[in-house]
Amino acid sequence: QVQLVESGGGLVQAGDSLRLSCEASGRTFSSWAMGWSRQAPGKERDIVAAITGNGRDTYYGNSVKGRFTISRDNAKNILYLQMNSLKPEDTAVYYCAPSKSGDYPSANIYDYDYWGQGTQVTVSS
Repeated sequence: QVQLVESGGGLVQAGDSLRLSCEASGRTFSSWAMGWSRQAPGKERDIVAAITGNGRDTYYGNSVKGRFTISRDNAKNILYLQMNSLKPEDTAVYYCAPSKSGDYPSANIYDYDYWGQGTQVTVSS
């Protein structure tokens, strides 16, 4: 059984930075691509970033490209999302999950499961 615990969210102002963390257990962490998704009230959950098991290949959604950086520490079983130049439209609950497709950093939300409880990010203007 996969367990995921996201942390690092908070209330910040536009232009600020945050780093989210996702601690994973219950699966060989380095064997699987991992993704970060977000869901704002009234909107669908979308993948914003994903990374292969070895960290060499990544995917970023257009809305976060150049501002967010996904990374992982396989020795500690932790996934990160560094978020810079935050905008009010980044306000959402952020979730992490392993890919169901093995080591492919899919942009498709349906390729992920075992979502954690999420961490709230609120960006004020």
